[in-house]
Amino acid sequence: MLVSAAHAKLNLSLAITGRRSDGFHELVSLVALIDLADTLTLDVGRPLGLTCDDATLPVDGTNLVLKAAAAYMKRRPSATVGHFHLTKKIPHGAGLGGGSADAAAALRLLDEASGDPLGADVLEGLAAEVGSDCAFFVRGQAAIMRGRGERLEVLPAAARAALAGRKVVLVKPLFGIPTPEAYGLLAKSGAYRPAAQAEAELAAWLSKPAADPSALGNDLAPPVFAKHLALPVALESFAQTTGVPWRMTGSGSACFAFVPAGFDHAGLRKDVSRAWGAGAWVQETTISA
Repeated sequence: MLVSAAHAKLNLSLAITGRRSDGFHELVSLVALIDLADTLTLDVGRPLGLTCDDATLPVDGTNLVLKAAAAYMKRRPSATVGHFHLTKKIPHGAGLGGGSADAAAALRLLDEASGDPLGADVLEGLAAEVGSDCAFFVRGQAAIMRGRGERLEVLPAAARAALAGRKVVLVKPLFGIPTPEAYGLLAKSGAYRPAAQAEAELAAWLSKPAADPSALGNDLAPPVFAKHLALPVALESFAQTTGVPWRMTGSGSACFAFVPAGFDHAGLRKDVSRAWGAGAWVQETTISA
């Protein structure tokens, strides 16, 4: 039995600079892994398949784990396969990249089982075929993501060191936001950020990486917040009671804040429950890479 953790990511910043002819969007995004992770196992020798402890998650060919397995087997028809089991911790529809992380974990497990690994460079190429941000999860090093998400530039060591270990709190309402919906709302607004501006703002942060990178902003947040008012209203309330700014990650609906030592987690949980109901999600974690 082979096992791999599939860590969630945070889009610490997300600039959308335009729409491409293929329907995807061009982006410049600062991304990092957090300790929150799903767990994927591969039982080698059993027929290819997938089970999951979350009954709401599809386990057919639409799941990115099996799409990743198909991409690997296309590249290597003689691949050793098996049965995957997924234990979910990353919520669905949160903008935390759970499905993409699971797909990358599947590629790593199949490569480990092969006895003749293709290696990370090849796996990143296969991952990019599966989903726009899947390639990032193969290595999982904090990086700048460009293109539709498949072009990666690993952060300099100083910037990675400045991020690693920083405390983060995540919150999520009961509803999720499909990624196509978020990008569709932005496309209707036409509020794209000039690429030169996005690059200059990111370069300024890289020169002083101890600063809060979330201040660079998330271009999906304004159109999403305009439709889902429960998000901005609650985040403004949380900011007043916690004294820290709250940002949306990815396409949402999860949001995050960097928090100091001694942060009042119990108070926040009460605030989140009052704002979004008893089933709303709160998670304490740290940036891991």
